[in-house]
Amino acid sequence: MQIADWTAHFQGTRALPDATRTRLERVSHAQTYKKGQEVFGPANLPDSLLFLLKGTIRVSQSSDNGRDIVLYRVDAGESCVLTTACMLAEEAYNAEGIAETDVTVIQLPKSTFDQLVAEEPAFRSFVFAAYSRRLIDLLRVVDDVAFGRIDVRLADRLLTLAGADSEIAATHQQIASELGTAREVISRVLHDFQKREMISQSRGRITILNRAALRAMAASV
Repeated sequence: MQIADWTAHFQGTRALPDATRTRLERVSHAQTYKKGQEVFGPANLPDSLLFLLKGTIRVSQSSDNGRDIVLYRVDAGESCVLTTACMLAEEAYNAEGIAETDVTVIQLPKSTFDQLVAEEPAFRSFVFAAYSRRLIDLLRVVDDVAFGRIDVRLADRLLTLAGADSEIAATHQQIASELGTAREVISRVLHDFQKREMISQSRGRITILNRAALRAMAASV
C-alpha cells in the first residue's frame, strides 16, 4: 500500500528536494498494525527504516529473568531510531516494538536509506538529530532506574499516563514495566499513595484523587 505525499508529515523528508520526495513515495510502502500487534522484535533483522505516520509504538526490552522495561515510545511524525541503529550495525533488534494503538508505518528500503544518508544533508541531519535525542532519552531512563526514587518516578509516570484524564487503565505489572522495576515494588508504593488519598484503585484501573499532591511528589528530590 502506498500513501501519497507522506513525506510532508516528517521534518527530515519534507525538507528534501521535490524529485527526491517523489522517489521516496515511489519506493516506500505503508504497513498497518492493530493495537497490541508486534511491529518488530528480537527475531527480526531490519531491512527498512520505519516512519510512523499514525499512532504510537512502545519500545521495550526484556531481561533474562522476564522483567520488562519501557525504553521509549515512537509517536506519529517520528522515525524509529532503534531501527536506524540496527540497520547501521547490520544487527537484529534487541528490543520489541508493540503497537500501543492502531498504527500506520511507512517502510523505506535500506538501499534507499543508505543512498539518502550519503547524498542528502537534510535527510542525514534529520536521522542523526533523532538518534541523538533518543540517546539522551535512554540515558535519562538509565539514570532514573539507577538513581531515581521510585515514589517520585511513579508519581510522575501516573500523571503522564493520565494526561488530562483522572483514570488510568493499567495493571501494576504494566506500570512496573514502564519504570523498570518489580510489580511488588509498584504495588507497595501505590498502596501508600492510596492510604494518603492521592489515588484510588480497582482491578486494572487507577483513579487520581489528588493531582496536586502527585505533582508535588513528582517534583520532590
